[in-house]
Amino acid sequence: MSKVKDFTEGKIFSPLVKFIVPILAALFLQTMYGAVDLLIVGRFGHAADVSAVLTGSQIMQVITMTVTGLAMGITILIGQKLGQGKKKDTGNVVGSGISIFAVIAIILTVVFVTFAPSVASFMNAPAEAFDGTSTYIRICCAGAVFIVAYNLIGGIFRGLGDAKTPLMTVFIACVANILGDLVFVGIFNMAAALATVLAQAISVILSLIIIAKRGLPFEFSLKSIKFHKGLTSQIIKFGAPIALQELLVQISFLVIVMIGNAMSVVPSAGMGVAQKLSAFIMLVPSSFSQGVSAFVAQNYGARKYDRARKALICAIGTSLCCGVCMFFLAFFKGDMLASIFSTDHEVILAAWDYLKSYAIDCFFTAFLFCMIGFLNGCGKTTIVMIQGIVGAFFVRIPVAYVMSKIEPVSLFRVGLATPSSTIVQIVICGVYLFFLSRTLFKKEETNDAPNHELCDAEA
Repeated sequence: MSKVKDFTEGKIFSPLVKFIVPILAALFLQTMYGAVDLLIVGRFGHAADVSAVLTGSQIMQVITMTVTGLAMGITILIGQKLGQGKKKDTGNVVGSGISIFAVIAIILTVVFVTFAPSVASFMNAPAEAFDGTSTYIRICCAGAVFIVAYNLIGGIFRGLGDAKTPLMTVFIACVANILGDLVFVGIFNMAAALATVLAQAISVILSLIIIAKRGLPFEFSLKSIKFHKGLTSQIIKFGAPIALQELLVQISFLVIVMIGNAMSVVPSAGMGVAQKLSAFIMLVPSSFSQGVSAFVAQNYGARKYDRARKALICAIGTSLCCGVCMFFLAFFKGDMLASIFSTDHEVILAAWDYLKSYAIDCFFTAFLFCMIGFLNGCGKTTIVMIQGIVGAFFVRIPVAYVMSKIEPVSLFRVGLATPSSTIVQIVICGVYLFFLSRTLFKKEETNDAPNHELCDAEA
């Protein structure tokens, strides 16, 4: 039977890092999906095919990130129930999650398969790439059940403290995606989306086989699969704000891409390349956010608030060290990174210019994403949503627009909209955390549950 990883006892630093590393690797492989499609289509296809994959993958990225955000509601609630020692409730959380995500899968499939051409039109897909974009969206969303199921299963595993199993399944799926692209695109000249759906299906089937073989460390049966009163609303309460934040943040970046498109061809292409690279750069803080969420959720459920706070400090310190490395790579070697996706010297320089602003943001996201993970683990997802909306629509978009109007136009200045937004979001989260910590420590003192574990010497 599968075991639950207990984060409420023992050392903090080493278990936290060991949990985060597989999450980072899995996120990297997931991000490779769109990149591999683009690279292989760019090698075997035409300009219209590349445009179709770029536009279609942007839509799928928005959908995937939104579903992933909602799945965090399951991760948080499972972690809290395990921390409270309520294993029966844990099984009911999973059952409620399956019910919720089944409805979501049906809605996504019907809406996007039916209205794929309308979505392509809304995205201003070029005439030559319009049909290809519609086909890419339609095929991917026909397999929406696999995208939804993968994120649901991943959320369950992370809630149990298991990040290695999702890594293994997504690795096999990524290999399948690469092979599928080579076969479907390179040999049969078919849509790259077919390989993406097939890879997701393999990942889900493999995960289900592993679950059937290992079993689950809590009570679960077919009778558990229903909308459990209370638990269903809690999953939505925790997950919906994160999902909405992810959706709006992704939309804000699409708006910035539109701002870049209005400049000229070279800045537009440079910004597109830089955005693709930044997706990889931001994987490090994203993995820390997910890892801290699961770690803190268990300790929050067990009312070990001081241990949760120390986990946050450990995570920020470690993430900051990684951020320094990513800063130097993006700021001083951005041209080398950009050359992966383009051979045009002007485009490479434009991408490097824009990428330098993301390099600066590496310092700030080390703090912000860990703070967001802590708040998510505590179930304070509404404030996470609020800070995300404020950062996206009241700072990032306005600053990017203003900078794009200052002559001579500099992509570096336009890109500064991102770290500017992060700073404002850190202030919002920091103020909320200050008052939250005072409340939590009062609760811990009241419950006579002091926790004096230190971030072990390995830190």
